Amino acid sequence: MSTQRKGADSFLFQAMLFLCAIWGMQQVAIKLAAADIAPVMQVALRSGIAAVLVGGLMCWRRIGSGWLAPTWRAGLLAGVLFALEFFFVARGLHYTSASHLSVFLYTAPIFSALGLHLLLPSERLKPLQWLGIGVCFGGVAMAFGGGGWDELDSRMLLGDALGLLAGVSWGATTVVVRGSRLSEAPPTLTLFYQLLVGFVLLLGYAIAVGQHWPLRWTPVSIGSLLLQGVLVSFFSFLAWFWLLRRYLASNLAVFSFMTPMFGVSFGVLILDEPLSLDFLIGAALVLLGISLVSSHAWLRERLARLASRRVPGAEG
Repeated sequence: MSTQRKGADSFLFQAMLFLCAIWGMQQVAIKLAAADIAPVMQVALRSGIAAVLVGGLMCWRRIGSGWLAPTWRAGLLAGVLFALEFFFVARGLHYTSASHLSVFLYTAPIFSALGLHLLLPSERLKPLQWLGIGVCFGGVAMAFGGGGWDELDSRMLLGDALGLLAGVSWGATTVVVRGSRLSEAPPTLTLFYQLLVGFVLLLGYAIAVGQHWPLRWTPVSIGSLLLQGVLVSFFSFLAWFWLLRRYLASNLAVFSFMTPMFGVSFGVLILDEPLSLDFLIGAALVLLGISLVSSHAWLRERLARLASRRVPGAEG
């Protein structure tokens, strides 16, 4: 029996405010602890910690055992894309700011929308969404480099490009999940595939290139791993799935746009990262474009309600 999903209320707003703040802190936490644990090693360890927690939860609740046979191929692919996403995040933080990376990473809905448009007839893009894609890419062009077109920083440009590739990888993960049996499987199984494969691949890479050292257990590095492994990769994703079962997805999509704003704010307040006017304008355009793509159903509903309220007055 399906549960009827509710519209936005004060609880949803407070829950999403908390979740977006946690998600926005990710890149800042990785950068803060980079001197003690290399970023690639951090994302490998966080995936391992969360995989153990999710795997334990699945065993305890006996979730997903019957889904392994029909989903393992798609699960492996989703895990590879997940590993690529956080590989690009970790490498990108070597070159660009956490603020920039937070914005470019969250272009993912644009790429998932484009992929689903090509894959599923039911996901064809509407004119408003195409407008959003154009606005988003215009914002990316404006935000790239972030230091003004006359004095682009090549290192920051590379880091921004890696952040954009992370967004592409995340968007591709969504396409794989929606276009395979994973769309019907328990969300915890999909998350477990991503975490386990990500842990194995990222740890293997870190060891192969010598980025498993240094490994210093300081309050900052331990706090970063706990934030990423327990709060972000385990608790927040489970909370997100719980909210998806109870609230309309369009409302959650609207609130999730607060994440890049938290990421930029934390980068400035905690890491003292500079922001240029070009980047701020570009980031605003990116967020506007993403909102048009991901929330077109919500926007159409609101516009329809406004129009219906005006009709009685017009007839009077």
